[in-house]
Amino acid sequence: MPSSDTYHAPNVVHTRRVLGLLICSIILLPITAPAVVAEWDDDNWLRNIIGPERLELGDEFGCHGFEGVDVREELWVVEECRDYLNRFTDASRWGSQPISFGHPNGPMTENVANTISEAGFSIIGDRIEGDTYGLHAVQRLTSLEKGQANISALEDAEQDSLVSIYWIARWYDVNIREDKGAISLLKSQDVWFTTWGEWHGHKESGESFENILINDSNMKTYRISTSEQTSWEVPGTAFFEWSEAPLNIQFDGQDAPIIPSNQKHLLTGVRPVEGGAFVTVAPGVSVDFIFESENVSVTHTPQLTFNGLHHSVSVVGHHVTNLHDWTSDFHNSPLRFTWLIERPASLEVDWRLPVFAVAVLIATPIAIKWVVARDQESRQR
Repeated sequence: MPSSDTYHAPNVVHTRRVLGLLICSIILLPITAPAVVAEWDDDNWLRNIIGPERLELGDEFGCHGFEGVDVREELWVVEECRDYLNRFTDASRWGSQPISFGHPNGPMTENVANTISEAGFSIIGDRIEGDTYGLHAVQRLTSLEKGQANISALEDAEQDSLVSIYWIARWYDVNIREDKGAISLLKSQDVWFTTWGEWHGHKESGESFENILINDSNMKTYRISTSEQTSWEVPGTAFFEWSEAPLNIQFDGQDAPIIPSNQKHLLTGVRPVEGGAFVTVAPGVSVDFIFESENVSVTHTPQLTFNGLHHSVSVVGHHVTNLHDWTSDFHNSPLRFTWLIERPASLEVDWRLPVFAVAVLIATPIAIKWVVARDQESRQR
């Protein structure tokens, strides 16, 4: 007859198998369960505190699509990103609708370009190859990431160029630090701190000054013509020269404000210099030059760069899913940013995972109690 130990062995083995299966189920479930469902979150910093502050400073908000979605494969993200941004903030102090869009590096198809254009965007960047199908392309010069900034390129920037600098605050779980040396260099330069949309709007306005004929031989009047093709009203700059210096310059009948020579952020007014003046005015505002003599000769030249500065700089925040994180290193900074907003993904756990977890929590002590009871019953036989 078998011994008692030999007789109870199968129950012990059975107990271990049951417990082993439970443990294996818990371990394997996260691996074998279906992928999580992607939902979309909101970045409330766009409308609370930080967004309004950056907007008032002169920053611009554009679009970069949805987190983890390639616009070349999913065209719907263009309009959806625009509508998402519009729910939270205006795009700029010069206009409410976003006009700048971040496209993935490489070539752009005509279909993607048409979708971007039809959604109201007119500027793309910042490593586009080939045809842009009528969209204004901005190309990246360098990065603001610590150790990655091309200092020589910043020092050698061409006059009247737009220097676009890449910035991202986080790459997966890694926090990126800014290059303080590059920032110090930018602060010391004779440059205009601007944004993609502001720079292009200023250029178009500066090219739109027109002479208005009036019945006063001692006055010359100019105005930037307004255009229905743009939703922004950005001031433009022209350099005015004359055969005789004016007694006064007025904007819509009021004395024009004087712009300091060290002003690096766009505003309207006049900066007098030897032989003329840089005049920056909003579209539709009349600029009156009042002279002592009659029929004074006046000429003007559109300016790409505001206030007679050497060139322009815009730092561009890419894949901005959390405005707080992307701006945290730049409080009280003179730099101005083009923020390419990306709607953040929110991961929703598959509903079967918590249901199974609860079932395991309930079933495990019951199973153990049942196995122990069976074992005790077997021992008593």
